[in-house]
Amino acid sequence: MTIEVLVVDDDPRVARVNAAYVEKVPGFRVAGVAHSAGEALGRVAELPRVDLILLDHYLPDGTGLDLVAELRRRGRPTDVIMVTAARDVATVQAAMRHGALQYLVKPFAFAGLRTKLEAYARLRRTLEGGGEAEQAEVDRIFGALSAPTEPGLPKGHSPTTAELVRRCLRGAEGSLSAQEIAERTGVSRQTAQRYLKLLERTGRARLTLRYGEAGRPEHRYEWQPRTP
Repeated sequence: MTIEVLVVDDDPRVARVNAAYVEKVPGFRVAGVAHSAGEALGRVAELPRVDLILLDHYLPDGTGLDLVAELRRRGRPTDVIMVTAARDVATVQAAMRHGALQYLVKPFAFAGLRTKLEAYARLRRTLEGGGEAEQAEVDRIFGALSAPTEPGLPKGHSPTTAELVRRCLRGAEGSLSAQEIAERTGVSRQTAQRYLKLLERTGRARLTLRYGEAGRPEHRYEWQPRTP
């Protein structure tokens, strides 16, 4: 069955691009486009079926998360993938708590959205069977949307934690220490340090040392964008 998608973005040009991307992925179809929270609510109510909403966070009459909350209040369990320039950890965490299945930061290429949509399609196929699930099946359901942000994560590293640390560092204005990462993401300092070292090894973070008046220098990490 084709997955019906509602594209919600305040910028008409961006909405057109995202809609075109959706139409290029087999098994997906754009059911409609909206440019505000109010318009999106109307489209969900009037369309025969909306399986998935690609949702911007910054809308002229509210936020994407406000829209999700209102949909849930109205009894609409429509799945949501956030597609937004909002990259602060607080918004990412709030999206998770509101039930967003994925979070894609703008700007992105077609391949980035295609990966999210294909993962969502796998999740739907996994859930189609219904019935009761053994632990292995539950693990498969929860893992259907998981994909390493960086290729070849070492054994024992969680893609979810890697993504959380990556987003925190990428959204920071300047360098951060492991302790600051830990405080912003809710992981332990040791865990933050381990994932920061991984980002450094893969060239996504730059390590600098800050020397104080006494004691060992503080390790600081700064996000390094990919070079063309």
